[in-house]
Parts: sequence; structure tokens; C-alpha cells
Amino acid sequence: MNFDRKYLVWALGYLIVGMGLGLYMAASKNHAQLVTHAHILMVGFAVSFIYGIIHRLWLKQPGKTLATIQFALHQAAAFAMCTGLLLLYGGVLPESTLTPLLGAGSLGVWLAALLMIWLVRQSGRTTSAALR
Repeated sequence: MNFDRKYLVWALGYLIVGMGLGLYMAASKNHAQLVTHAHILMVGFAVSFIYGIIHRLWLKQPGKTLATIQFALHQAAAFAMCTGLLLLYGGVLPESTLTPLLGAGSLGVWLAALLMIWLVRQSGRTTSAALR
């Protein structure tokens, strides 16, 4: 499976979870998970979807190892962040307990974004070198 398709599948998974949480909040009239809902949809769905578009349109043949690391890092970090927020705003665990998980998730999402920038820059260099 190509990275564009992997990102699309994961993005749609996050979309279903995020919308499900939104429906639950609306039905229960309990909006305590609003922050979690927003992160699932933005970091999980939107960012994964955008990364899929980038792979489809600009990264025809990215370095497989680096692209795999970037993909795995983003998905693991997004999942960790969203899980931590769900536990925090659900009142399951205190913030002091979840801070390491939330910090690692946030840092991982940021590092994955930096890796995506690297992949895009490298792809541009490869393309321009091939045109010479």
C-alpha cells in the first residue's frame, strides 16, 4: 500500500472516531471532550489527510525508510496525544500522570511534521536534479 493510501485510510479512521465522539457529546449534552474531539479531527484526520495529499501529489518516490519512520511517528504520536486527552478530559487520570504521554505525543506530532518538510525538500531536490 502506498503512503498516500495509508494516510487516507488512517485519516478516515480518525474521522469516524472524531465524528462519533462529536455525536456522543451532542446526544449526552456533555461537551467535556471538546478538546479531544478537536484534536482527533485536526491532528488525526486533517493532518493525516494533508500528508496523504502531499504523498500523492509531490512525493512520488520518497525514501522508503524515512517515509516509513515519518508515517509511524505521526500515527503513534497522534494516537498517544488523542488517548491522553481522552483520559484527561474524561477524568480517568490526573494531568500530572498524563503529562509525559501528552508531551511525547505533542513532540512526536511536531517531529513528524519536521520530517515531512524534510521529505518534501528532498523530493524537490531529486526532481530538479533529474531534470538537469
